[in-house]
Amino acid sequence: MPLITAAVLCYCAGLLAGFAGYALVAIVSVIAALLASIVRQDLRLAALGAIVAAGALIAAADDDGSRRCRATAATAGQWVAVLDAAAAPGAFVPATVHARGCASRASIAIEHGAVPAGARAVVRGEGVASKRGIRIQHATVRRAPGGSRLVAWRDAVGRRIDATFRADAPLVRALVINDTRSLDPAVRDKFAASGIVHMLAISGLHVAIIAAMLEVTFVALRLPLAAALVATVVVTVFYVALIGAPPAAVRSGAMLGVVSASRLWQRPTSPWAALAIGAAVPLGSARTVLDVGWQLSVLGIASLVASGHLTRRWIAPRWDGWRASLAAGALTSVVACIVTGPIVAWTFGRVSLIAPLANLAAAPVIAVLQPTLFLATLLAPISAIGRFLADAAHPMLVVFNGVASIGAAVPYAAITVAPTAVGAACAGVASLALLVACVSRYPMRPLMVSLAAVGCSVWMPLSPGAAHDVEMHMIDVGQGDAIAFRTPHNHWLLFDAGRAWLGGDEGRSTVIPYLRRRGGDVSVFVLSHPHSDHAGGAASVMRALHPARYWDGAYVGTSETYRESLTAARDARVRWPRARPRDSVVVDGVVVSVLAPDARWMSHLDAPNEASVVARVRYGTVRFLLMGDAERGEEQWLLEHTDSLRADVLKVGHHGSSTSSTTAFLDAVSPRLALVSVGAGNSYGHPSANVMLALAERRALVLRTDREGSIVIHTDGSSIEVEEGGDRWELSTRH
Repeated sequence: MPLITAAVLCYCAGLLAGFAGYALVAIVSVIAALLASIVRQDLRLAALGAIVAAGALIAAADDDGSRRCRATAATAGQWVAVLDAAAAPGAFVPATVHARGCASRASIAIEHGAVPAGARAVVRGEGVASKRGIRIQHATVRRAPGGSRLVAWRDAVGRRIDATFRADAPLVRALVINDTRSLDPAVRDKFAASGIVHMLAISGLHVAIIAAMLEVTFVALRLPLAAALVATVVVTVFYVALIGAPPAAVRSGAMLGVVSASRLWQRPTSPWAALAIGAAVPLGSARTVLDVGWQLSVLGIASLVASGHLTRRWIAPRWDGWRASLAAGALTSVVACIVTGPIVAWTFGRVSLIAPLANLAAAPVIAVLQPTLFLATLLAPISAIGRFLADAAHPMLVVFNGVASIGAAVPYAAITVAPTAVGAACAGVASLALLVACVSRYPMRPLMVSLAAVGCSVWMPLSPGAAHDVEMHMIDVGQGDAIAFRTPHNHWLLFDAGRAWLGGDEGRSTVIPYLRRRGGDVSVFVLSHPHSDHAGGAASVMRALHPARYWDGAYVGTSETYRESLTAARDARVRWPRARPRDSVVVDGVVVSVLAPDARWMSHLDAPNEASVVARVRYGTVRFLLMGDAERGEEQWLLEHTDSLRADVLKVGHHGSSTSSTTAFLDAVSPRLALVSVGAGNSYGHPSANVMLALAERRALVLRTDREGSIVIHTDGSSIEVEEGGDRWELSTRH
C-alpha cells in the first residue's frame, strides 16, 4: 500500500474517532503506535500514529467549534442567507446563513416574503440549533443585493429539465443536478430495496461517466490529447461546482485531475495513490468524513481496484472475451456490495440481497443514460434537439426504473436490520479486511480477521433498547397514513397502516419492518376509517404484530381491506372494541383519548371520512391531535362537543385537503407543529395550497412526508424535538 494511502486512511480513522467522541482513545492508541515504532525501529509507525492523533484532535475541535457557532448564530434573530431554492410562504428552504461572525447551514420555514433561488436575503425568525445546522421557524424574508450565480444557474437548469423531460423530470433532476427533493420517497425506497439507491444521486460514478463522454467528444472534435484532457477537467470541475460540489463528486473530480496529470506527464500512478488523493481533497472540510455519499464513493472505488486484482489473478487466466467481461463485472458487483454493506445497513436499515445482480443490470444502462441526459439538458435551449434527446432517454429511464422495480419485487430481496454501533463497527472491520484479502498475496490471515469480525457483528443484539422519551413516528407510506407512538417502555400505539395494492400493502412492506427494526410490542392499533389508504396494511399488522387491542369507529360501510383486517384480528385473537367519545387507554403514562365519532353523528353519514376516529394523545403537558380523514362536518361537531381542541402537534386531516382544516378549527387547535402525510406528486392535488397558507398564517411549522420522508417527534412531556432527514432539533416555544 502506498504511504500516502496509509496516511489518508489513518487521518480518516482519527477524524471518525474524534467526531465519535473517542479522541482520547485515539491518542492512547497513538502512544502505543509510538512505542511499537521504537521497538521495531520504524519511524513510519510513529508518523502514521501522529496523523491519527491529528485527525482526532481536528475533529474534536471542529465539532466543538461548529456546535458553538450554531448556538451563537441560532440566537441572532436576523440572518443574511443565500437561498438554495425559491422562497415562498409555506416553503421549507435550505440555505447558508451568516450571523454574528458565524456561517452555518440552515433550513428556513417561510411564512412571509418571496425570494428566488440563489438570491441573497435578509431573514427574520426564531432560530433553533440542531445537529446539522440551524432551523429558522416563522421566517420572514426579503431580498438583498448579491447572491450565488451557481445556485441561480442550477435552479434555472432544474426548470429547464422540468420543461424538457416533463413526467421524467424528478428522476432526471436527481441524475443530472443532484436534486432529489421532488423525487417520490416510494421511488427512493424501491431503489434502496434493490440495492442501487447510490445511482439515484450524483456520485463518483456519474461524474466519471460524464468525464469520459466529454473526453471522447473533445477528441472527436480533433483537439490534441493534452487540450482534450485539460478541457475535460475544466468542464467537469464546473459541472461539480454547479451541482453543489457534493463530496463524492469532488472526490471523482480530484481523481480525474490526478489521472489526467499522470497521462499528460506519462508517469504511471498507483490506483491506490490516486484514490487517496481524490479522497483527501474533500477532507479540507473535516466533516466530509461523515458524509455517506463520500464514504460509499471511496469504498466503491476501493472495491473496484481490489476486484481488479482478483480479476487478473482468477478470471484472466481462465476465460476471455464476453465470459471474462461478465465474470469480472459480477465479481466487482459482489465485492462492492459486500464492502459497502455495513454503511448501507447502518444508514438505510436494510441489506439488499439482490444488489449484485441489480447493479450488474443497471450499470450498462446508467453508462448510456447519464451522458444522454447530460447532453439533453445542455442542449435543452434548442427545443427540438432537447426534446429529441429527452425522448431518446425515456426508454432508458423506463429500463433503469424497471431494474429497481423488479429487484424490489423479488421476495426477500432486502432484509431489514438494526445494527448496534458495535455490530456496525465489527462489520466495517470485516469489509476492510476483505479488501486487504483481495489484494494480498497471502489472503488467509485477513480472511480469518474478516470472518471473525462477521461473527462479532452477527452476535451483536439487533434491537435497540427502550425509548426514554415518547416518540411519535409519522411513517412515510406515500398517499396514506401510518402513525406510531413509542412509549417510554417500548410499547407501540399504532394509528392506521397505509395503503394496499394488488399483491401487496404498506403494512407488510413498510410499517412492520419499521416497527420491528426498533423493537417492542404493539399495545393498541387504531383504525381511523375503512378507506384503503388507511386500512390497506391493517390485516398484515394483525397477523404479524398481534396488537393487544384493535380500535375503530365501526362505520357501517365496509371495504375489502377493512373486512380482511377484522378477519385477521379474529384469527389472531385480537380484542376489537368500538371506539366511542370519552373512551381512553393509558400505556406507560401515554394517554390516548377518543374524541369522535359519535354513534348519533355517524347514523346519517354516507361516506367514512366524516366518521374518522379522532384521537388526542397526551404525555405530560404535550398534546397530539390525530384527525384521520375528518372533514368540515366532523370538525364542526368537535367544536360543538369538545371542551378544548388545543394541541401542540396536529396531524392535519385528510392529507391537507381543502375539505378539512377550517378556519374555526385551526384557531381552536392552534398547533405549533402541523404534520401532513401525503404522497409525492399525488393525483388529488394534496395538500391544498390554501390549507398550507392558513397554517403558515397561524405560525404553525408544517412538515410533509412527501418532502421530508418519515418524521419523528420526541417529547419528555414538556419540550418537543423534531427529527427528520437524520437531523434533530428543538421546536420553538408556543407562539
